[in-house]
Amino acid sequence: MQMTVKDAAQALNVAEKTVYRWIQSGGLPAYRVAGQYRINRAMLFDWATSKRINFSAMDPAKDPENIPLPTLATALQDGGIHYRVGGATKPEILKALVGLLKLPDTVNRDFLLQALLAREQLQSTGVGDGIALPHVRNPAVLEIAVPMVCLCFLEAPIEFEALDGKPVQVLFAPLSPNVRVHLHLLSRISFALRNPKFKALLANQGRRDEILDAARTLDPEP
Repeated sequence: MQMTVKDAAQALNVAEKTVYRWIQSGGLPAYRVAGQYRINRAMLFDWATSKRINFSAMDPAKDPENIPLPTLATALQDGGIHYRVGGATKPEILKALVGLLKLPDTVNRDFLLQALLAREQLQSTGVGDGIALPHVRNPAVLEIAVPMVCLCFLEAPIEFEALDGKPVQVLFAPLSPNVRVHLHLLSRISFALRNPKFKALLANQGRRDEILDAARTLDPEP
């Protein structure tokens, strides 16, 4: 996706003249089209991350803080549960995961894959007991309207550089429109993983209906 200087200024929460200054002297990658600057969204995200500048791809007016937070069961329904996902390495598995995600056409899957791989280079998302939670550093860059969690059971365990050194066979991939929802989903997944019944279903690759029912019992009352 190509952005104008105005788009970039909104995403970085700075004045347009600041963006022009960064283009001219700060190394912000941009090119001219018909006399006007155009900026690649993925490249802008990488540049902002390297400079420790907050990046928000969503208009705050469209992202109110009081939107209802999703339950884990609803997020799993929206994200899907998949079995026998193939791949022999972490990059292969993450590529397969990205191919399974229910993404709007506006989301660049190649960009998402690179964002997931970049996150893994910083620190593995393997949380132990054969489970990993691959996610992007900044969820807003994906422009996801509906929060979701994609659950994948791998065809065979793979090395994931997890905290406990165990290979991973279960992936939870949260996708969120903003940081608030993202942290909420990570919290709900973490809570579910402390439940013995839910963990047993994951270990045995339980049926979709069993997993969703178990998630519903763990979700807070409305």
